[in-house]
Amino acid sequence: MEHLPFYQATGDECELFERAWRNRLPLLIKGPTGCGKTRFVSHMAARLNLPLYTVACHDDLTAADLVGRHLIGDGETLWSDGPLTRAVREGGICYLDEVVEARKDTTVVLHPLADDRRMLPIDRTGELLHAPLSFMLVVSYNPGYQNFLKGMKPSTRQRFVSLAFDFPSPAHEEAILVGETGVDVMVAKRLVSIAAAFRALRDHDLEEVASTRLLVYAATLIRDGCDPLRACRASLVETLTDDPETAEALNEVVSATFGR
Repeated sequence: MEHLPFYQATGDECELFERAWRNRLPLLIKGPTGCGKTRFVSHMAARLNLPLYTVACHDDLTAADLVGRHLIGDGETLWSDGPLTRAVREGGICYLDEVVEARKDTTVVLHPLADDRRMLPIDRTGELLHAPLSFMLVVSYNPGYQNFLKGMKPSTRQRFVSLAFDFPSPAHEEAILVGETGVDVMVAKRLVSIAAAFRALRDHDLEEVASTRLLVYAATLIRDGCDPLRACRASLVETLTDDPETAEALNEVVSATFGR
């Protein structure tokens, strides 16, 4: 089997993903930024030996960006498939990251793929693609950023099986840092304790909290020989805040944890 992207399971999420794929059910993954949603999808795509097309959704994403468009080149007009269409043709996984960032008129194109029809109409070419058995639609979003204007429409949301992600338990997060970076176990424990202290400040001094992704960055720098205080300042403190007083308080937590 091809080398799988490292992923530390925290429950039955791998089993549920496989069951959804096997039964041709679309999947919605919700959880905070940096908790492992994208890595999980990459891991499962490799585990199932399926091509993966990932789309980072944003305000300007159009249906054509997903489905495709005509391009002019060498004096002729050629059709170019978008990532959603390529995933359908190849029977792979199309992963729409932060799907609520896309315009609502864009996500409507997903509806016929996310129910029992499993088809993709391409109006500009007159094609009607029927998704093969191996095709899977996966979307994700961060509930913490939801608001009235950017929430997922019920008519879209109720087409999906849902998985709720959160930051791992301390033991799992330590295992992730060691498995992902090869950092010393004691360093991993200290980084996780820093994250716990930072996360306690959620909705107070920090708009965002330390993600597992940022801990991996810090562990990577430390594993490469970077001073732990400098690594944490670059990967955690300066990334999470621009306020000097808040940064000073976070740096004190780091200094206390690493014994300086």
